[in-house]
Amino acid sequence: MTPLEFFLAGTMSAATVFLLAALGELVAEKSGMLNLGVEGMMAISAAVGFVVTYQSGSHIIGFIVAGAAGIGVSMVFALVSITFLANQVATGLAVGILGLGLSALIGKKHESLTVTAPDPIQIPVLSDIPLIGPVLFQQNIVVYLAIVIAILISFCLNKTRLGLAIRACGENPKAAEALSYSVLKIRYGAVAFGGLMAGFAGAYASTIYTPLWADGMIAGRGWIAVALVVFGTWKTGRIFLGAYLFGMVSLGELVVQSFGVALPSQLLSAMPFIVTIVVLAIISSDRARLRLHAPYALGETYDGSEPK
Repeated sequence: MTPLEFFLAGTMSAATVFLLAALGELVAEKSGMLNLGVEGMMAISAAVGFVVTYQSGSHIIGFIVAGAAGIGVSMVFALVSITFLANQVATGLAVGILGLGLSALIGKKHESLTVTAPDPIQIPVLSDIPLIGPVLFQQNIVVYLAIVIAILISFCLNKTRLGLAIRACGENPKAAEALSYSVLKIRYGAVAFGGLMAGFAGAYASTIYTPLWADGMIAGRGWIAVALVVFGTWKTGRIFLGAYLFGMVSLGELVVQSFGVALPSQLLSAMPFIVTIVVLAIISSDRARLRLHAPYALGETYDGSEPK
């Protein structure tokens, strides 16, 4: 690959981690659940996915178990915040810290070990097209599946009865109950889906994107995924574009170094977070747009009477 092809292909791969986690958080937030524990869910799933893949030699089994781990951690959040009506922000932060701690414990014996990432799929004829071929048609299957999932989620949220039910729970839980929707069941399901997607994102990060285990390897990607939902104003298409933008920024360190620019590596590593802060500050300045697209009952507990 040429340097440009390598950068663009790497952008697609890096963006997949953000995209998977952000899509799961989007569905959870559309139902009214603000889960800030995405970082912890990704971390524990990355550890579990790596250990299972390393021991079994199967990426499929690794992804399945990692997804189950993500769901398990998300259910802790759901139980405390939905059933016991605890504050969603505090619960999400606590669950995130729990996940980070457990990931370090689970992966301790596998520190610095590696697994073999599956070979990318090369689509005949199309993969031979200059520039476009190596970038778009020589990627890992998870990259393509993430794109398909984004399309399906967009269709589900906007064109199906299930999507209507999820959005109704996030906008007005009392009205959703009046329409015979079970707010608690839908929110549990939405949070579980968010955990599943965070699990897949973690497994992808530790077994394909960077096929090794190192404590702290998620490195804030879960927080960026949460920010992406706001960045995309709760719209699937905008979140998709935002994920690829942040995937590009995350590779900035390699690009700058390849041109021999003398900048501190710490500054380059912090660039995705700097961009996140700047973008969120710009978006938050337009409060009218945020109110227009944000679920009205986002972050509010609901006990069957009125949102609180």
